[in-house]
Amino acid sequence: MSSRSVPSPTELPIAVAGLLAALAGAVPIGSAGAQLKPEPLAVTTLPARGSPHWVWVNDIVFHHMADGKAFLLDGDSGTMLGMLSTGFGYTGLQVSPDGSVIASPETYFSRGTRGTRTDVVTLYDPRTLAPTGEIPIPPKRAGHIPMRANSGITDDGRFLLIYNFTPAQSVSVVDLKSRTFVGEIDIPGCALVYPTGPRRFFSICGDGTAFAVRLDDTGKPASRGRTARLFDPVKDPVTEKAVRDGATWLFVSFSGDVVPVETAGDVTKAGARWSLTTPAERQQNWKPGGIQHLAIHPKRRRLYSLMHQGGPDTHKDPGSEIWVHDLAAGGRRVQRIPLTKPLTSISVTSDAKPLLFGIFIGAPELQVFDAVSGSLLRTVSEVGFTPSTLVTR
Repeated sequence: MSSRSVPSPTELPIAVAGLLAALAGAVPIGSAGAQLKPEPLAVTTLPARGSPHWVWVNDIVFHHMADGKAFLLDGDSGTMLGMLSTGFGYTGLQVSPDGSVIASPETYFSRGTRGTRTDVVTLYDPRTLAPTGEIPIPPKRAGHIPMRANSGITDDGRFLLIYNFTPAQSVSVVDLKSRTFVGEIDIPGCALVYPTGPRRFFSICGDGTAFAVRLDDTGKPASRGRTARLFDPVKDPVTEKAVRDGATWLFVSFSGDVVPVETAGDVTKAGARWSLTTPAERQQNWKPGGIQHLAIHPKRRRLYSLMHQGGPDTHKDPGSEIWVHDLAAGGRRVQRIPLTKPLTSISVTSDAKPLLFGIFIGAPELQVFDAVSGSLLRTVSEVGFTPSTLVTR
């Protein structure tokens, strides 16, 4: 065997020789000098009530769905405040009405992407974002394109409602006060949850009706039943992406009609329909579309809608404009906000100087608008992977 000696620095290229010399001078000699002092970890505590301009961005992470995420950002500064790791097929978190707890329905598998399935509701401290508890639930939580009505909290903050699909359809009821699973309520042929009070909710059904449920104080169904038909599911179905306006949920049909579902009293019924578009605009194929295409500012009586021009069944297409309608004036449009980039989800804060947030599921960024003027204030980049829905307060 032949042997070769290590070349001297003078035989090496100048750049390599210089690097070796620099490393020789920089690396301490001896074990004592090689020890690095550990850096202390700093934990930041967020304000108890937070800011009205904070927004949660839910991310299903289509690239690797075993690791869903939720990002908390400050709309005023554009900075990220924290992140939650939220499991497989993530659809979104819920914040209690008083802001005291974050509830996140989550799914995990014992082998990451396979094995025994475990579904839980993870409770997080809103100040530290640390998990404070888990509530086991049946492994039936629906996994599909994220939408805000996958789950909901009753108005008093007592019960979390979670939509199940196996393909049998039901709702899991979780008592957030006692931190226990209460039970399941069958909702055959119906989907999702729309809370309507401290003990009531409804689910929307494939035949154009709704399935209304009233809970007792333990979370068990006290009454339940079908409503009259609210819309025609064949001629002009509604999207499930409704927003709440007090005792009324506002749905929008594929063609652009607003279909109010009124829940005052003990009767759930359809209100008077009105249109987002004029007859001329319908001829131009203006339609609502997106993943979370409606937002509302109840005090200002403004309804925001993502709009695009498209053919039949384009109700999931991103919006090229945001239209603003005055609910106090019968839905009259008062503003059009052109977009430089398409958006699939929007949400607006509820304070006196509101911000309007927008995301596109195909781009990891958050757009922040002045909700009154419609001007783009800032764009926050590197927000997740496939941002899907937004949660504001």
